[in-house]
Amino acid sequence: MQWWSVWYPGAEPGGGGYIAQRMLAAKDEKHATWATLFFNFAHYALRPWPWIIIALASILIFPGIEDLKAAFPGLPDDYYKDDLAYPAMLTFLPAGLLGLVLASLISAFMSTISTHLNWGSSYVVNDFYKRFIDKEAPEKKLVLVGRISTAVMMLLAVSLSIVLEEAKEAFDLILQIGAGTGLLFIMRWFWKAINPWSEIAAMAISFLIALIFFINGKMETPLFEIAGHWQLVIGVIITTAGWILVTLLTNKPAYFNPEFDQKAFDGGEDKFKNMGYKVLCIFLGCIAIYSALFCTGNYLFDHGTEALLFGLAFLLSTSVIVLLRKKIFA
Repeated sequence: MQWWSVWYPGAEPGGGGYIAQRMLAAKDEKHATWATLFFNFAHYALRPWPWIIIALASILIFPGIEDLKAAFPGLPDDYYKDDLAYPAMLTFLPAGLLGLVLASLISAFMSTISTHLNWGSSYVVNDFYKRFIDKEAPEKKLVLVGRISTAVMMLLAVSLSIVLEEAKEAFDLILQIGAGTGLLFIMRWFWKAINPWSEIAAMAISFLIALIFFINGKMETPLFEIAGHWQLVIGVIITTAGWILVTLLTNKPAYFNPEFDQKAFDGGEDKFKNMGYKVLCIFLGCIAIYSALFCTGNYLFDHGTEALLFGLAFLLSTSVIVLLRKKIFA
């Protein structure tokens, strides 16, 4: 369900801040489109396999939690969990490579933290403070507000990290917060009735549901027991029903601006030109990327026939996208 229904940083259905930053830095629309396609290929088809191989190797070397306890005695009991296998595998690296991995982890952590803090601060300053609090605020004051909001968000993040017991909880929480918003972010390009209230409703409802599930899971005696995947499904259903209802109840979008030019925003009929070919290429892109992922996996596991079939599917899908490129950019 996740590819269309859940918002996740860097993989936002219908586009989002992460992808927009990358696309706007490209030379033109064609470069942006091909760069985004390559990013998805590299992100989903190539990058997962080093992680997967290390994970499979850890299962052979440390089959269970007891094996981790035997290899690393003396740690607090709450440290012996499945995600200890990754740092355990790092102990097999020589000193030079271990230092390189440590440097890469620190770099990845800092780049992600700085991106989120700057991104969040820009929302607070430009979309909230300057828009609703002080429209005539000088740049010096806006910079100060940005610094204060950055510090507050950092403190909130640190407080949350104390509550989280393992990395998987953070990923599950992010997915749950975005559950049900993905379809909205796709449909906003096609359904003109969708307006800011639709998006606000979707984000508020999904966040509230995620908060309820999170608090319930942290209670010593939970009020209810629902598996994580069903929590996601419930969040998608309730959030989707909520934003659709809000969309139907609210007027057509004025975008908080009485001088808003609806025709200019819609882009006339140009964005719907050759829409059938564009939608076809969306699905062909998905097929190509997943085929590349499974082709690589089957090749690594010496499943020659399956690797060949997935490889052919990848080449066929990619070839059709290349042949239809003029239709896409018409």
